[in-house]
Amino acid sequence: MAQLERLLKMAEDELTEYSTDARKIEKLRRKIGLSVSAAEQRQVKEALLASKKSSNMITQIVEEQRQTAALPFWGIAGLGLLFGISLNQPVCLLAAIVGTVLAFRIQKWGWQLQASRLLLQTLEDIEARIAQPNK
Repeated sequence: MAQLERLLKMAEDELTEYSTDARKIEKLRRKIGLSVSAAEQRQVKEALLASKKSSNMITQIVEEQRQTAALPFWGIAGLGLLFGISLNQPVCLLAAIVGTVLAFRIQKWGWQLQASRLLLQTLEDIEARIAQPNK
C-alpha cells in the first residue's frame, strides 16, 4: 500500500507544525481531497482500522504519551553515560547506548501511531462532510 505510506508521511509532516488538531485535520483534508480518490480513501481507512484493532494497552500509552513512555530510557541513557564516564565502566556506556536507542525507537513508534490516528480522523472527517454537505 504505497498510498497508505504516502498519506502517513503527509500526516507526519502535519504533526511537525504547531497547531491544533482541528487545523491539522483541515490542512490534511485538503491535501487528501486533491490527491486521493474516494475509493482509495476507503481502502486506506480500512487498512488503518485493521491495524487499529490489533492495538493493546501499551500501544495506546505510547500513542498518547510517547515522551512519557520513553522518559525512563532517556534516564537510563543519561545515568549510563554519567557512570560510564565518571567510573570508567564500559558496561555503563553500553547501557547509555541501549537506553538511547530504545528511547528513540519508542518516540518514533509513538510518532507513527499519532500520524495514523490523525490520518484516520481526517478520513472520517472527509466521510462526514460528504454525508452532510451543508457544513
